[in-house]
Amino acid sequence: MDLRHEWKHEISYLDMLTLRQRLRAIAQADQHAIGGTYLIRSLYFDTPSDKALKEKLNGVSRREKFRIRYYNGDTSVIHLEKKSKLGGLGNKQSAVLTVPEVSAILHNDLSWMLGSGRPLVRELYSKMRTELLQPRTIVDYTREPYVYPAGNVRITLDYDIRTSLCCTNFLYPGVTIPAGDAPIILEIKWDAFLPSIIRDIIQLEGRHTSSFSKYAQCRIYG
Repeated sequence: MDLRHEWKHEISYLDMLTLRQRLRAIAQADQHAIGGTYLIRSLYFDTPSDKALKEKLNGVSRREKFRIRYYNGDTSVIHLEKKSKLGGLGNKQSAVLTVPEVSAILHNDLSWMLGSGRPLVRELYSKMRTELLQPRTIVDYTREPYVYPAGNVRITLDYDIRTSLCCTNFLYPGVTIPAGDAPIILEIKWDAFLPSIIRDIIQLEGRHTSSFSKYAQCRIYG
């Protein structure tokens, strides 16, 4: 399993303006961004006992979570993702889903999953059957992404975090509300090394590595 280093920081709006100016001077805008940003919609899964949520809040070192995700309201490309964490390292596995397949999952029609030919889909099926994993909440936010080739660094500013507990609306726009007083999140991901120029520009006075979870934030309503 290929693992990447990950840092998160909770930052203020002023911090974001400062970082934006610094990043635009030395990093490249992500090629997939439209006007510098894109919208992310995710549907997170959890067990009836909230295993994923509790493991995150309790700081369990080795954990995993499943989500379905698409971008900019475009449901022509949807991915099932499994995010695994081991300490400060992360790994993501992905498989493509169609709109009818996502709709079937939302309505608990799982009969097609074992024969899908996609290992990650079969793994989700197994855990939906054995651990009663199920869709729990929608997470929406705006992402402003930057890349730096050395070290395969990716820096993102995530804000306007919104949520909805009505998971069956996942494929339809305009169904979320603000997720409380959510902060702006700076995320930095890299492979073997973090270049010193990136390490220097992300330094902000009074800001330290955070364990903030968008999923946990979006569970504030239930």
